[in-house]
Amino acid sequence: MAKQILITGGAGFIGSHVANELLKCGYNVRVLDSLSPQVHGEGCKRPSYLNRDVELQVGDVRNPSAVKRALKGIDAIYHFVAIVGVGQSMYEIAEYTSVNNVGTAVLLEALLKHPIERLIVASSMSIYGEGLYRRPDGRVTTGERTIQQLQAGDWELVDTDGAPLQPVPTPETKAPNLASVYALSKYDQERMCLMIGRTYRIPTVAMRFFNIYGPYQALSNPYTGVLAIFATRLLNRNRPLINEDGNQLRDFVSVYDVARACRLALEVKEADQHVFNVASGKQIKIKDLAERIAKVLGKNIAPEVTGKYRAGDIRHCFADISEARDILGFEPRVTLEKGLLDLAEWLEGQIAQDRVSESRAELAARGLML
Repeated sequence: MAKQILITGGAGFIGSHVANELLKCGYNVRVLDSLSPQVHGEGCKRPSYLNRDVELQVGDVRNPSAVKRALKGIDAIYHFVAIVGVGQSMYEIAEYTSVNNVGTAVLLEALLKHPIERLIVASSMSIYGEGLYRRPDGRVTTGERTIQQLQAGDWELVDTDGAPLQPVPTPETKAPNLASVYALSKYDQERMCLMIGRTYRIPTVAMRFFNIYGPYQALSNPYTGVLAIFATRLLNRNRPLINEDGNQLRDFVSVYDVARACRLALEVKEADQHVFNVASGKQIKIKDLAERIAKVLGKNIAPEVTGKYRAGDIRHCFADISEARDILGFEPRVTLEKGLLDLAEWLEGQIAQDRVSESRAELAARGLML
């Protein structure tokens, strides 16, 4: 008999792709999702992109009755429910903590009475804060930027003697440096799941997602991924807005690669109690990314480098994916060029409300945009 899989938050961008991957491989999939208006729009009943073979249960993960109903007959769980967004988390503190932290706690309490074969939790690169850096003497270190430095527009990290630091790939062994309420809540989700999994012998895996892109992203949510935000601006004939000087380095990974990594986390026995970076293992400057998405969309619109800084942001972070390669057998297959073309094809005909200026004004009014 095919295994029954539950994906909490599975009607969203990543969860819907994981559902497709699982269905393709013979699993049965149920989704528990509240269909948040910020993600899905007002009055959404079922996203059109959600595979028709997915059983959708609409409910809040904080509701024990909804969770109990969703768990009936389930063999394994992907826990993807989370409100996302660094900036918004710094003022909607109670809501982020309630959905991300309390929601996870309700699910875990339910699992004490409903043993499952595996729990896979979505974590985030945000827990690292700044990535790793190499000092001029070759030693690897970490660092942070001061408010005074940021206010002066001095963006790069330097050593204690003022020497420049060189960013290097960040492995899972880097100590967390939690720079936002969102990052704190994701770390809490990850640690709670691994802790309860170890205590109650529930095989558990944490997936630290880097910057994911692809079809089905929530284009009208100004707190979603940066590539979706750039696309929304361009579709509305507006210039993408870039903080700092645009030379920040990030790691962008196709959602198709992410979905495959998540399936491997379910199937590879040796993954139990491991934490994995899920990324491309490559880096790109944010301003270069904005220019590339404009090109594939056929928009002759240059990005605007604002010189602004958002509270909770970091300078550089890109992934070392050796652990996922060695244990899961994961290897990214979708190049950025191919992935952007695929995204552009999906974007044709999409309607996106550009709320970016509104969200930036909200941050500025609260002193979170310097």
